[in-house]
Amino acid sequence: MTRFILFTFCILIHLTSLAQDSIPKTPPSNWASWGRVSFIFNQSAFNEEWQGGGVTNVSGDISLNYDFQFKRKKFSWDTRLITEFGLSQVKDQRFIRKTTDRFEINSIIGNQINKSNWNYSTIFNFRTQLVSGYEFFNREDTNPDGLSTTIQDRNEISGGFSPSYFQLGLGILWKKSKTLNLNIAPATTRLITVASRFTDVDVNDPEALENYEPFFGVEANKTARWEVGAALRGYSKFEVAKNIQMENVLSLYSDYLDEPENVDIDFTLNLFLKVNKYISGNFAFQTIYDDNTIRGFQVRQVIGLGFKYNLGEKPEKQA
Repeated sequence: MTRFILFTFCILIHLTSLAQDSIPKTPPSNWASWGRVSFIFNQSAFNEEWQGGGVTNVSGDISLNYDFQFKRKKFSWDTRLITEFGLSQVKDQRFIRKTTDRFEINSIIGNQINKSNWNYSTIFNFRTQLVSGYEFFNREDTNPDGLSTTIQDRNEISGGFSPSYFQLGLGILWKKSKTLNLNIAPATTRLITVASRFTDVDVNDPEALENYEPFFGVEANKTARWEVGAALRGYSKFEVAKNIQMENVLSLYSDYLDEPENVDIDFTLNLFLKVNKYISGNFAFQTIYDDNTIRGFQVRQVIGLGFKYNLGEKPEKQA
């Protein structure tokens, strides 16, 4: 019985080796993916005797960028996922505060025109935030004894996935390389969605209706706003010095139906510093102008040194 089992086992091994030899080599895949995850941690601590000034605090940011790419002959499909989230806790502050909160998907389909750098294109963009945003303030509270105390409080001014922006456009793409491109989409539609609790107003209260300010452009008792306009998006990434790369992302949008001269602007500049395989530094600057949100520029700036890990390598060539 033992000899029979050994004989059968040897036959199976031989057949398996023959089968492997007969399998044709797999051609290069049209799909590719790569990404990077990084974590930045900051901490400062001071004891009560410290006289130089300072407040004990701790903060951390985590980010994940991931790219998916499909390429076949003249057809290409590029998708990028961007996720960033950070929290900060400062001594004597009642609430933990966000330092960054971003979730975005950018996808573009291109079909090359002849053998030029120009492509017919379709773009899709989705961006939102993951958790609620708050406005912090101090208020006075009087106890039963008539003594007044200051209490830290907050108001919710935005929610998780509220607002969310969906954008779909048709246009033309100029693509010099994977790190330099410009897309123009003169036929673009945008949808802004919000949670109903931010727009609920009593229709029987004329004063409340009159004083209502559109929430990210969404009118009272509605949860969405449709827009039709034109969009432009440019991207560049290059090396400014050894182990230092600069990335620029510019997005413009104009609504044909409502004050088209008020162009929405979203510009991000990133500097990436490579220390070694796992340690990196980065500088991020972002400015946003959207008069549906606030009539002024919103500015975000981050400087950090942290840990990174590459999730696959960016391909040099594809089929």
